[in-house]
Amino acid sequence: MDSFHRSLHGQDTRNGRECQFCRNMDPDFLQRRPIDRLVQAKLQDVASAHITEEGYVKHRIAELVKKQAAMSARSALLRSA
Repeated sequence: MDSFHRSLHGQDTRNGRECQFCRNMDPDFLQRRPIDRLVQAKLQDVASAHITEEGYVKHRIAELVKKQAAMSARSALLRSA
């Protein structure tokens, strides 16, 4: 079991793929360690699908940045009306 309480069943990085959400949202994505970029191939691009805890944390930060940008854009539209 890993820190996300998933049973790994002997899987390794060959069953992983790069997280497309992080690739699109994180400008420093290519500077991450390769293992931190990967999510389990059978899962969607969500934070808990990341193979490492570092990848999980960076995914959550990217989600928060996206949410903050959407909120600031919405408030800017309200002020301009």
